[in-house]
Amino acid sequence: MCLFPVREGARMSATHVELSGLQKRFAPGLTVGPIDLAIDAGEIVALLGPSGCGKTTLLRCISGLETPSEGEIRIGGRTVFSAAGNINESPERRQVGFVFQSYALWPHMTVAENVAYGLKLRKVVRPEIRQRVEAILASVGLANMADRYPSTLSGGQQQRVAIARSLVVEARVILFDEPFSNLDVNLREEMRYELRRLIKQSGVTGVFVTHDQGEAMVVADRICLLRQGRVEQIGPPRELFQKPVSRFALNFFGASNILPVAQEGDGYVVLEGGHRLETGSKLKRDGLLAIRPEMLRFLPENAAGANIIKGEVRNATFLGGMTVYDVDAAGVVLKVSSSEAEHAVGARVALELPERALIRV
Repeated sequence: MCLFPVREGARMSATHVELSGLQKRFAPGLTVGPIDLAIDAGEIVALLGPSGCGKTTLLRCISGLETPSEGEIRIGGRTVFSAAGNINESPERRQVGFVFQSYALWPHMTVAENVAYGLKLRKVVRPEIRQRVEAILASVGLANMADRYPSTLSGGQQQRVAIARSLVVEARVILFDEPFSNLDVNLREEMRYELRRLIKQSGVTGVFVTHDQGEAMVVADRICLLRQGRVEQIGPPRELFQKPVSRFALNFFGASNILPVAQEGDGYVVLEGGHRLETGSKLKRDGLLAIRPEMLRFLPENAAGANIIKGEVRNATFLGGMTVYDVDAAGVVLKVSSSEAEHAVGARVALELPERALIRV
């Protein structure tokens, strides 16, 4: 369901937000970009990366709060910034909503007044303001809180007010800057799913900044992983998790076992401990082979066959839903996460490293 129809003459193209050769220079050697990125209408894209990678700068450039040094930005098929064409539309002309970390709600205004504020600035008549505010508050589950003040709301409720404020003025793109940073752990988990539901329900395009890969994987249709101001990899969450293009991308999505390759053959490798693993294909750019701890599988100690390694449990850490083991296999120490088996320190075990789970980088 789309909350607001697209007006005639403002029909969105398949690509709704497009960055071409976008670059922001701060000082010699400190540059974000150049970046090329196309975001489809209704798509949710996460700008993911460590502190200082340029993700917030990129978000601010899209919104118009930051002026790029080079390149172009198009929103809904219209050029809103062009360094070469000397075009730089103001934020209010870009039909973009911005949800700040602090949510930026007026403390002296009620929920309804906060949501209506943008409509009043646009000189919308009172009956229409009332109708649109009531409709949008109902859509985000805040119909019974219209007369409450921000200080009486939870973090999740404040976030929904900020989203409603962007939607009510018919923003076609909503930008989120670290949207979960002010929420406690339990609420953060809940709001990941809620945010995705609200964006999809409204039919808008969403772009959000985060340093948390878990948030990005739950909320986004695609993830744009940034490193030192450049795009390291972009694709669906599953692709970045299962097929990282570099060691940086591999490590950013959680701890992995980097397997020490001593020799590579045609469809197989030999590890430094002498273990042979069937890989099915050659290694890639960085010449690395890895497997995530949760993908290794315990087998009976006497198991034999391809991609099975014998070892000894050196450490076991219970984490509630699972136990993390350190297994020493002829000098190759592997981390294994398992919720199905219990093994004491010192136990001899067999591990399967399934060929399909091996990550070639």
